[in-house]
Amino acid sequence: MRSVIVNRTQRAGTAVALLLASACSAAPANGTPLPSGTAQSAMVVSASAVASQAGRDVLAAGGNAVDAAIATGFALAVTYPVAGNIGGGGFMVIRFPDGRATAIDFREMAPRAATPEMFTDATGAYSSTIHHDSHKSVGVPGTVAGFAMAHKKYGKAEWTRLVDPAVRLASDGIDVTAGFAGALSWGMSEELKKYPATVSAYTKDGTPYVVGERIRQPDLARSLSRIRDQGQDGFYRGETARLVAEEMRRGGGLITEDDMARYEAKERAPIRGTYRGYEVISMPPPSSGGVALVEMLNILEGYDLAAANHNSPRYVHLVTEAMRRAFLDRARYMGDPDFTKPPIERLTSKAYAAELRKTILDDRASPSAPAQVAQRYESNQTTHYSVVDANGMAVSVTYTLENAFGLGAVVPGAGFLLNNEMGDFNGKPGVTDSTGLIGTDANLARPGKRMLSSMTPTILAKDGKLVAVIGSPGGRTIINTVLQVVLNVIDSRMPIQEAVNARRFHHQWLPDWVFGEKDAFPPATVASLEAMGYRVRLGGDQGTAHSIFVDARTGARIGAPDPRDADAGAAGY
Repeated sequence: MRSVIVNRTQRAGTAVALLLASACSAAPANGTPLPSGTAQSAMVVSASAVASQAGRDVLAAGGNAVDAAIATGFALAVTYPVAGNIGGGGFMVIRFPDGRATAIDFREMAPRAATPEMFTDATGAYSSTIHHDSHKSVGVPGTVAGFAMAHKKYGKAEWTRLVDPAVRLASDGIDVTAGFAGALSWGMSEELKKYPATVSAYTKDGTPYVVGERIRQPDLARSLSRIRDQGQDGFYRGETARLVAEEMRRGGGLITEDDMARYEAKERAPIRGTYRGYEVISMPPPSSGGVALVEMLNILEGYDLAAANHNSPRYVHLVTEAMRRAFLDRARYMGDPDFTKPPIERLTSKAYAAELRKTILDDRASPSAPAQVAQRYESNQTTHYSVVDANGMAVSVTYTLENAFGLGAVVPGAGFLLNNEMGDFNGKPGVTDSTGLIGTDANLARPGKRMLSSMTPTILAKDGKLVAVIGSPGGRTIINTVLQVVLNVIDSRMPIQEAVNARRFHHQWLPDWVFGEKDAFPPATVASLEAMGYRVRLGGDQGTAHSIFVDARTGARIGAPDPRDADAGAAGY
């Protein structure tokens, strides 16, 4: 079998070629060469070309999309430490070839000692440091349990075959790429230096690695080996759990060995909606992403966005107003469904969308007021990857450590970074203000509770056939990034790579700004939006939407790595 690997890199405006091994074009039965980035049978797209290749190799050896997603996820723990993880958590959406779908929730959980007031200092005042930058901000990791559940229920290949590539990458070492080096250089200039185990894992005697040097991670290799040989218990019990609990005691955190042993991933029914004849399958709570995505699409279905033209003033106005309303509902209602009951059926209904559409003015921005809601902090440092196998099974995975490198603390002796996901709980009961704090009950910390998320792993289908696998990192911008890729594909009829590359924008109710990427709008569009009452800020990038599109005519899998991610790559055969 022949493979195609496409690498798209962009860091500070400089393109860097990272991995060109096995780069040959696949071809369909009629002998016509497929375009670059396209494979006839199967495809993996992730933030790391090396991790995508690990998933591709599993597919080529007979594994299915779930197997490849697991192999890719474990490899990212080695090659993409800024967000790839075994010390964090996330979500997986699976669509089977017959159209059935399911979702695996492996979001982190609060330890048993958690309380709604745990992020306050000795005076009872809210402390951002405790909330986001202390060992109390670490949730019980879920990634390994989520992968284990997905494999047990829907995998095909041997578990050891899925973890072993990551073990070898950590043990033998990897060549440091531009993205890896850039992340480490930034990280070591900020918060990571205060943790000796982190300095030991990611520097040479205190000096960050540079492009082309080889980095080996022996402690991480041993942790991955225990997972490979013992399955889930190799992480949640025994040596690894003991090392995590020791680090918690050392740093004043709350997680115990018992908390680790009690962790459980959960299978949930996905959120389903429709948009202009396409089926939308996405993640349910404790992610707010699927509900908000379907709510926004339902609102926008009442407008002719194709006629409005992509990113024109009218287009931005209509999409922004849909965003505004969905984010208000997100803050009002969303939380862990095991602790609260969000009105999902109502929020995702066409009738509710019609009610909301009536409140949108044709040529004026709607108001947003702090008294109605204020959004809390949520980090941009997450990663997403997409998989489609030869039988048409599709897997969309988004997982995270929260901040870049999570808490920044590597577990001594275990070699992996701890998350700081407890920061996604509300800060203090009853405290909601315009600075970004929100204190509503639905998302307060409680023992065993999962914190609210914006992650939106999504799959599109039409007429019973798979169309696309989409997702993105980006904190609260995730939902709107996924929304715009969907709109680009369906309304603007963009090819998938163009749909991923297109400039994006974001509105989240409060703060009441339209945030656009650095060149999202020309000056005339900004002026038109400001005349309608919008405040506009441009700058930076939004998300990295590593996606796959399936050609309805040929069945070819078209991989679209996002050029905003320095080390991203697609690998298929």
